[in-house]
Amino acid sequence: MAAGRGEFFASFFEGLRRKQNPNCGLRAAGSRRWPEPTVKKYEADFLQMGTSQSEENSIEKLPSEVLLNILSHLDASSLCCVGLVAKLFHRLAADNVLWQKMYVSHFGSRTWRPKPAVADDEEEEEEEEEAQQHRAAGYWKKMYFRSLAGQEVKKWRREKRDVNPFTGLPDMTGRTLKNLNVSWELTLCREPGSKVTMEPSRADFFDSSVIVLFRGGPVVRYPEIRSLSLHGVRKGTARPGWRSLLFQLDVRSQPGRLSGDAGGVKLRSLQPGVSIGTWGEEDSVLFIMVSLHFHQLVERSLLGSPVCPYSEPAQLPYMDHSDPASGLHGYSLHLVLHNHAAKIMSRTFLQLRCHSVQDGLLELRVVDRKDLSQHRALSGSITLPWSSEGLDGCVENCCILSLTLLDEFQKPFWCVSSSVFVAAAVTPPSDDYAGEHFLLRFLQPEGRLRMELVRLTGPRQFMLIGLVLQLPVLKVNERFGREY
Repeated sequence: MAAGRGEFFASFFEGLRRKQNPNCGLRAAGSRRWPEPTVKKYEADFLQMGTSQSEENSIEKLPSEVLLNILSHLDASSLCCVGLVAKLFHRLAADNVLWQKMYVSHFGSRTWRPKPAVADDEEEEEEEEEAQQHRAAGYWKKMYFRSLAGQEVKKWRREKRDVNPFTGLPDMTGRTLKNLNVSWELTLCREPGSKVTMEPSRADFFDSSVIVLFRGGPVVRYPEIRSLSLHGVRKGTARPGWRSLLFQLDVRSQPGRLSGDAGGVKLRSLQPGVSIGTWGEEDSVLFIMVSLHFHQLVERSLLGSPVCPYSEPAQLPYMDHSDPASGLHGYSLHLVLHNHAAKIMSRTFLQLRCHSVQDGLLELRVVDRKDLSQHRALSGSITLPWSSEGLDGCVENCCILSLTLLDEFQKPFWCVSSSVFVAAAVTPPSDDYAGEHFLLRFLQPEGRLRMELVRLTGPRQFMLIGLVLQLPVLKVNERFGREY
């Protein structure tokens, strides 16, 4: 601080001298002319004052009791800022007495342990003072912020109690993310070892997922990318540097599937839910689109660590001995086909049951292609619009799939949101419709999906004529405690 004042005063008196010099320009009319002796006298006094303050450091000479009394009038945020000024203030700003009083005033309890039913007040105060002396510096500061974070977690978990009967997901997930100022950052690791961090340019929320679009920044070629990672961040909090890892992909081992090529723009699909658009022969990255499912998204975006994703608590098997077919029926499926602009299809299918078990996979037949009453028309064409700086276009036969499968207890069993594309069927699966037939396949270790579509010749409208899900039997056995 003293050095800063010295530089300021030196600059100030240099300005006075220039004002006295007629060669430095015209002097403003009516301005006062400072005599040179006066300028030198003031300069000597001010510089001496700055030097004496720097050498004596009169603040540090104050007793610690006086400084602690001053700091006791600050709030938590100001106290943390004061702790960054000097070593003395860093030590005093972590004083247990200060933070204990702040903890009591905010949470209304002095300790975490319950008080005994009958105890003498004086003995209790002596025990508390003795325990206070043995606690390390900064103990109550950590307790304060830990309790503050826990209180906030309880608050947004209360907001997520209401469950949507169709999706089986918390109804306020999108609003909770917005209220908490949750955002995401994408980090690209390139060949030479350098990293590029991208912030989202837009985020589109739907009933069961959110699409986050990253674009702009330095030019990056797709072959240079070694890996990419997505972190959840929270803007404007007391932990500005905290990152919660959602996933990390090794691009070299997972080069991505080419979903489409539109006017020189290539779209590659990587799992989980990452689509990269590149341009030209050099494969310069135009945009990166990430689709995130709402299941545990708040927890994954806030409660993970910078290097380890959030792990959902292990769930014990249901062990329903009253129902010998538990795990084979009662499933519900909420399926959405969409892009970042509009929904293409949104359907909920109830009371799904297993039809067969083959090759370690349990099959759920959602839409039977032989039953015409189950066939459904799609409300739009299967396209994926994209836009970048100065460029925009549309990838045909590509969209976002958001799938939420609930078990018989209406708990999420398989949740995924990812880009998918449809391909022409080699042999038409149905003779009931005149038009082009397509297949949409999605494969994951958690499950498989096969969708049969037909684009009618006249109205050029897509029809859903077949839908089958396959679930690993091992996963079903773990959930329901069975041995299928």
